[in-house]
Amino acid sequence: MTTRAIGGGDMRDQIHEILSPFKTDRSQLIPILQRVQEKLTYLPEEAISGIAKYLNLTENEVLGVASFYAQFRFTRPGDHVIKVCSGTACHVRGGESLLQALQTELKVNPGGMTEDGKFSLEQVACLGCCALSPVMVINDDPYGKVSSRKLKQILDIYRKG
Repeated sequence: MTTRAIGGGDMRDQIHEILSPFKTDRSQLIPILQRVQEKLTYLPEEAISGIAKYLNLTENEVLGVASFYAQFRFTRPGDHVIKVCSGTACHVRGGESLLQALQTELKVNPGGMTEDGKFSLEQVACLGCCALSPVMVINDDPYGKVSSRKLKQILDIYRKG
C-alpha cells in the first residue's frame, strides 16, 4: 500500500521532487525539513526516511534535528491552524479565556485537531502583537482584541470557506 500525498500522487515521488534541488550534504538538512513541511504541511515518517536516505544519515539523526526545533510537526495539522498567544500581554488581557473559548467551541485541546480535520489548535509563547492582545492567528491571518463574539464570527469565515 502506498501513502498518498496531499494533493494526490505517491508521497515518495513528491518527496523526491522536493529533495531534488538540494545538494546531498548534511548542511542542507534544516532547509530540506522546512521545504518538506512547507509542501506536505508536516513531516510524515516516509519523509523522514526519504530525507535520511537522500543525505546519507540515519532516520534517528534526521528525527533528532527535526524534534529539536518547535517549528517542525510530525502529525498532519487541520486545514486551518489556529495559534493562540499566551504571552504576558495576551495573558493579562484575556488570552486564557480566548483559549478556553476556542477549546469549547471546537471541542479540541491545544495540540489537537477537530474531528472533521478542519482546525488544529496550538498555544504559543508569543506572536509579537502585544498591542492587539489577546491575539490569535489562523493560518497566516492575525486577529487582535478577540472577544468571544468576534471569535465566533471569525471561525464562521473559516467554516464556510
